[in-house]
Amino acid sequence: MRASKVCGVAAVVALFAAGCGGDSDKTAEVGSGASASAARSGDAGSAGFPVKVTDCAGAETTFTAAPRKVVTSNASSLEMLFWLGAGDRVVGTGFPPGKGTMPAPFAAQAERVEVLGDMVIPKERLLASGADLYIDTFADMSGMGAMGAGPSPKEFAAAGIKHIYLKSTACASKRPGAQEDLAEVEADIRQLGAVTGTSPRAEELVAGMRRTVGTVRDALAGVPRDRRPTYFFFDFDAGTKQPIAVCGKQVANAVITQAGARNVFADCVGDFKPVSWEEVVGKNPDWIQLGVRDKGSAEANAKAFDEAERFLRTFDATKGLPAVRDGKFVRVGSERTTIAGVRNADTVREIAGRIHPDLVKPGTGAAPGAGSAASASASAPAAG
Repeated sequence: MRASKVCGVAAVVALFAAGCGGDSDKTAEVGSGASASAARSGDAGSAGFPVKVTDCAGAETTFTAAPRKVVTSNASSLEMLFWLGAGDRVVGTGFPPGKGTMPAPFAAQAERVEVLGDMVIPKERLLASGADLYIDTFADMSGMGAMGAGPSPKEFAAAGIKHIYLKSTACASKRPGAQEDLAEVEADIRQLGAVTGTSPRAEELVAGMRRTVGTVRDALAGVPRDRRPTYFFFDFDAGTKQPIAVCGKQVANAVITQAGARNVFADCVGDFKPVSWEEVVGKNPDWIQLGVRDKGSAEANAKAFDEAERFLRTFDATKGLPAVRDGKFVRVGSERTTIAGVRNADTVREIAGRIHPDLVKPGTGAAPGAGSAASASASAPAAG
């Protein structure tokens, strides 16, 4: 699909649809009584409650116990719940993960989750879902017209559904400055851990992410920030007529920065912004990431990456760029670069290994909760 004009919310929606540091410990008020075994089994008990979380405007929601039935707005929050061991509580989702795109240990369980909407969940269906919690990766979806009009706070309350957000994405455009580390992603994981009573597992995941990113940071310590290569994230699946830039407030800016590069559009306002090819050429990036969304198999992904590279090599505006002529392309998927998740840390390492091959090996460092993302997910609760 090639869109001639995509902007703001529409760009984010297209991204999620195609997928079908600080120490932010005080985002939720959490006790320390829940055991790791209880967290992994999904038996949250009552330890650590009450828990208070806030939305983008600071309004509080209080949980006196872990939710029993959860609906997720898209595959991002759904995957987080699987990592936390709370996936068995999910009764529905919008923007479902495409076949083959969920980490292997979660794939079968993800396929059994009821799809309440191929894109945004219709308001009536969400309110009738029987959920007691709705986890929203998005902010205001009113830009999608009637389809994006979600329930009001009063309607959520009347249906007995508490509504919380992944702040690293839903609140990104409202933050005062750029995201340059994964602190807000970590805070989202901790918040979901607190709310679902799986805080021990959340801490394991965050610690693993920090080990992975810390290994990269240590390896690049001798490279001055102003000497690090410039970098353009080319969102190929959002369209080629007008490129969509990831700005400083987007999660991808944190991933790019931690990987030892400088996002050429870090100074644009907001999280996403339509730009012109003339602007891209003027930035003359040292490296270009081929932002292709997961197609569900290595073969299909390779074909999509080839197509994105072919476009840049044959398009009049870009074929003369040194990065294009020299083949300085990064083939790393869009979702784990631009959408908050446990795998952001592995993406940092993978990008760094490509652009700093003498300093960072793609397979080095610890990954979420265990030695690598694969082994961490292998130790997660079995689907069922």
